[in-house]
Amino acid sequence: MRQKYLMKGNEALAEAAIRAHCRHFFGYPITPQTEVAAYMAKRMPKIGGTYLQAESEVAAINMVLGAAAAGARAMTSSSSPGISLKTEGISYIAASDLPALIINVMRGGPGLGGIQPSQSDYWQATKAPGHGDAQLLVYAPSSVQEMVDLVIRAFETGEKYRMPAMLLADGMLGQMMEPVSFPDEIAPPQPKPWALTGTGEKRKPNIVNSLYLTPAQLEEIVRKRFERYEIVKQNEVLWDGYRLEDAEYMVVAYGATARICKAAVEIAREMGVKAGLFRPVTLWPYPEKQLADCAKRMSRILCVEMSMGQMVDDVRLAVNGCCPVSFYGRTGGIVPTPDEVAQQIAEMAAVGK
Repeated sequence: MRQKYLMKGNEALAEAAIRAHCRHFFGYPITPQTEVAAYMAKRMPKIGGTYLQAESEVAAINMVLGAAAAGARAMTSSSSPGISLKTEGISYIAASDLPALIINVMRGGPGLGGIQPSQSDYWQATKAPGHGDAQLLVYAPSSVQEMVDLVIRAFETGEKYRMPAMLLADGMLGQMMEPVSFPDEIAPPQPKPWALTGTGEKRKPNIVNSLYLTPAQLEEIVRKRFERYEIVKQNEVLWDGYRLEDAEYMVVAYGATARICKAAVEIAREMGVKAGLFRPVTLWPYPEKQLADCAKRMSRILCVEMSMGQMVDDVRLAVNGCCPVSFYGRTGGIVPTPDEVAQQIAEMAAVGK
C-alpha cells in the first residue's frame, strides 16, 4: 500500500509535477494558487531544477515556451486574471506544437473579482485559451488525489500529442487538505527528436515556429493540427458517473462542485428522487457522446456550476434536446451547499411529474 500524506491541494499538485520529472517552473504570485510557487521555490533548488519568479505573467509563460521548445518538462501556475495575461503565450505554445502544463486555480471574476472559489473560467479554458484556432487539453479534478493523478497524466498526454494542457482547479481544491498518495515510480520523459537541443553536427537543425506568412501553408498546418485533435477526442475523454444505473434525474457538474452534487444526490434520494451524477473529468475533449448516451435515459437534467452558466452550453449541445436541461449556479465566490442543490433537484423532479 502506498504511503499517504496529508497535503494541501496546491502543494500536492506541485509535488506531483516534481515526481513527474518537471524541473522547470516559471510563475508569478496570485491568490489562491501562491502555495504552488512557494512549494516550487523550496523544492526545485534541492533537486537541481529551475524555479524562477518572473517579472510578470507574460514573462512567465514565454519562459515556459522557451523551456518546452528545448524539450524540457515545464509548467506555470496562476489564477484567473493571471491566466488572462498568459493567453497570448499559451496560443504561441499551442501554435508551436509544444507540450507544457498550465495550472489555473480559479477565483471569482470578472476583473480582479475576489479570491474565493469560482468556475467562471470554463469558457476561457475550453473555448478561447488564446487567439486563433487551437485547443488545450483541459483536466478538472474534484479531489486533491485527483489533482495529483491528473498533473501526471497532463504531462504525459501533452507530450504524446505535442499540445499544452491545463489543470482547471479552483480556490477550494487548492486550499483544502486531504490524504494523497504518489506513484512509486514515474517513467521519465522520452527524448524529443523535434526539440531545440543543438544538432551536435549529427542532424539538421530543428525549427519551432508559429509564424507562417503564406496563407495556404498556415491553413495546411492548422488543418493537420485539428486532425490530431480528432484523435485526442477519440482516445482521451475522461468522465465519472455516480448512481446513474437507475437514475431518472441527472446532475452534471465538474470539479469541486461535483463533490457537493454527489452529496446532494444522496439527499435527493432520501427525499424519494432517483438522482445521479455525471462528472466530466476532461473539459476538453468534452465527454459529449457519453453524456448524450446517459441523457437518453433521463427525464430531466440539472447543470450545477460556480458561475452564471458556462459548461451548461456544452451540456445542452451534447443532450441535443432529448430531455430538458436546467441550470443552477452561484457566483462571486459563493459555494453552493448540498441542501441547496438537493432542493433544486427536487424542484426539477416536481416539474417533470
